[in-house]
Amino acid sequence: MMIYDQALGQPLTQPVPGTLKGHPFQTTVLEVSLKPFKRNDPAYIRAVATEMFTQWHSLLRHTDTVAVMLWTSDGSEILDYSGELTQRLEWARYIGNPNTEHEVDSGPDSLSLHERAVLYMEDPPEFTYGDLRFIVQTLKEVGQTVTGKPVIVGETFDPGPEFAKSAFKYEKHPEILGGNAMGHKTFVSCYSVLLEDQGHYAGYPDGIPDQTPFGTFFGRQSQHFLTDMGFDYLWFSNGFGFGAEGWSATGATFTGEEFLAERLPALTEKIKQFWTLFRQECPDFPIQTRGTNLSTGADLARDAVDLRAIYEGGFNLLPPPNSPWAALDGDFGLEMTGYMSRMAELPGDRFPFRYYTHDPWWLNSPWLDRYGREPHDIYLPMSVARIDAHGNVQGPTQLNFLSIDDSFGNMPSQVPDEVTPHILKARYDQPTAPGPVVWVYPFDEYHDWAYQAPDRLAEIYYGDWVIRQAINNGFPLNTVTSTKSFLSAIRQHPEFYRESILVGIVPDAGTPLASAYMDFVKNGGKLILYGPANHAGKAFMDFINLGPADEEIGGELTFESHFVADRLRVPYPQRIRHEALFSGGPINTAIKNRSDPHTRVLVSSNNEALAWTRQEPTWNGGKIAYLRGTNSSSFTGGRLLTPHDPTVYFPAPVWLRQVLQQFGWDILIDKDSPAVKAPVLTIARSNNAYFFSGYQPNSTVGYRMKTPQGAPLLLGLDTKLEDGYASYTLPTAWHRECRVFVDQQEGIVSYKVLHSGELGVTERYQVSGLENATVRIYPPDGMDNKHIYTYQDSQYPWRKNRIAFEESTGTELGRYIILKNFTGTLVVSW
Repeated sequence: MMIYDQALGQPLTQPVPGTLKGHPFQTTVLEVSLKPFKRNDPAYIRAVATEMFTQWHSLLRHTDTVAVMLWTSDGSEILDYSGELTQRLEWARYIGNPNTEHEVDSGPDSLSLHERAVLYMEDPPEFTYGDLRFIVQTLKEVGQTVTGKPVIVGETFDPGPEFAKSAFKYEKHPEILGGNAMGHKTFVSCYSVLLEDQGHYAGYPDGIPDQTPFGTFFGRQSQHFLTDMGFDYLWFSNGFGFGAEGWSATGATFTGEEFLAERLPALTEKIKQFWTLFRQECPDFPIQTRGTNLSTGADLARDAVDLRAIYEGGFNLLPPPNSPWAALDGDFGLEMTGYMSRMAELPGDRFPFRYYTHDPWWLNSPWLDRYGREPHDIYLPMSVARIDAHGNVQGPTQLNFLSIDDSFGNMPSQVPDEVTPHILKARYDQPTAPGPVVWVYPFDEYHDWAYQAPDRLAEIYYGDWVIRQAINNGFPLNTVTSTKSFLSAIRQHPEFYRESILVGIVPDAGTPLASAYMDFVKNGGKLILYGPANHAGKAFMDFINLGPADEEIGGELTFESHFVADRLRVPYPQRIRHEALFSGGPINTAIKNRSDPHTRVLVSSNNEALAWTRQEPTWNGGKIAYLRGTNSSSFTGGRLLTPHDPTVYFPAPVWLRQVLQQFGWDILIDKDSPAVKAPVLTIARSNNAYFFSGYQPNSTVGYRMKTPQGAPLLLGLDTKLEDGYASYTLPTAWHRECRVFVDQQEGIVSYKVLHSGELGVTERYQVSGLENATVRIYPPDGMDNKHIYTYQDSQYPWRKNRIAFEESTGTELGRYIILKNFTGTLVVSW
């Protein structure tokens, strides 16, 4: 990596120390509107560009390529382009929605920003397309000078009414509108067709012929516009290219009351046809995508979005990042589920992470207000990793910031100054191994079922929503692989997932996945299965002791569970509501052989088991759990599925977290009542350490944790041990390293960093408060045991009381050193 030396006027040729440990981002993207260019003056534009790159320089030094993504307008600048550089540019100079019945800067003060727009400043500058070309070129030149990195610039297209006035969408061609995200028929449908238009356009100088597919028109206009302006790529915003409805739990194939399976093939073909038509006209410019607010399975079932066909179509696109909507609604389960399900398979090996710093249009700056300057939406999604078919652990290759300017066109340096350290810390700690819980996502299965067995749409829909609910109730999930990649990796590396608990759906009869799962468990693996089992084979059903229930059940059910419970002052209700439409059908599974000595019931209702485990002595310690599950949410007419009131119905996806107890992972939540929102937790593995990250929507909520290794000690914190559990009350956002686990029943234990103070030692830690404890310590990857030193009740200069440790045996808990029956203060260094 190189850095530009402005004094010398050339790049430095020596490697720069301190860059991201071999993990630079391939691309870092600064998203920005034209609002910071408050004067249409070349010198002013250059000065703004210089400030832009200077503010983010401490982060940009850790990237290979710098990109600027311009929110020029709403995308209508592409549709309207005539090919003349003197043409006036309608640009995003507004706060609010300028495409309503109220004129800009008009109407009573009681109108919201979604009902009208105002100019962001008095007398904003006018721009032409020629001016835009100058801005693009200036960004490249100035960016190269300031950063010493190659700089590319992207353009954006948004299908909705936000950002700028659009006569093309809402006056000339309303026939291209569909979806209801911001009102009835407000978003451009990618598979719409245009009526005749005799206007002059760059790609259609003699007018638009009647019934021209929008993909054809848009592709041709994009080719002219991007080429003439000097852009390098194009961004499809807010679900464009992925269906008709990007934000809602309903869509073209799900009404909220029924699935319209018969519509699926034709609609998915229309979406694919859009991409094909677009690429015929605009073949080479790379496409980056925002995607929807939902997940792969939900999108497929509700809106006919065939993500596999889009990925495999050779369309030269970057897959969607995480949705920014968690900042708005706090639904981190939906953000994480969508992010992981879309990266389970990829059109290549690249995927982005996007962070919401400012909003140039809606008068909010999430880092400063919505997040309250708390970094939970950095550490949670950046703890996510995907496992590919070769067992490679992959993190995001691109970093996007939406955006670096606020609604008034200001670029407060406070934001990059405060955000950058958290981004870099999360990147330093990015996963290098599978997490304790790994989602084996049925990417191919869902796509196959949608077209070959459309009666399973409800099952596809349910599978992602129940994981969303589980994450929102503390289920620590942040590693994903597809079923296809799992099968490939496990053939190459049979022990690869030995330290993890796999979570997936019940495999269909006769599939390689069914056989692989059974072999995995027989060889000591840990597996949790959820959802319907209507298509399982006899051998697999016998393996997990599964059979049909005497009768189907649903609706309101009372239940009994046999878990170590969360601690609530006002207890959870002991009933659930199972709505078949949102839960993959009625509950029709049961234990086949109730006298089997290797089966343990975990949850039951009406004398039928809803969850159980099975473990035979010949399975080398392997165990399987089955949880039929219920979604505990329904559609009530809003944007998303609404969770059932937890004071009335128990949130059944909590059971997924509680089932982890059967594998030694006890993660318990202490809170006042069911109405208090549960925290969100991820546990990642990096450099042989565990990294715990969390979001506490209510900071009075406490954790009690115990793992197969013992109670986890979070670096820099103290914990009160209760019956072997580490207890913590944590702030809104937190991210802590854990290399030490303790088996000890009671006491207050502290885990802190000490200084080195000794040549040859790079890290030193102190654990105090130990009483007859078993201590497991996880040294960094590649650390030779002869360079690890442990001391009892010693202090600087570390000459006395050095003691021996034992090495771990086996593979189930990974590589660690262990000390037994330890009392006093432990110091460990390497």
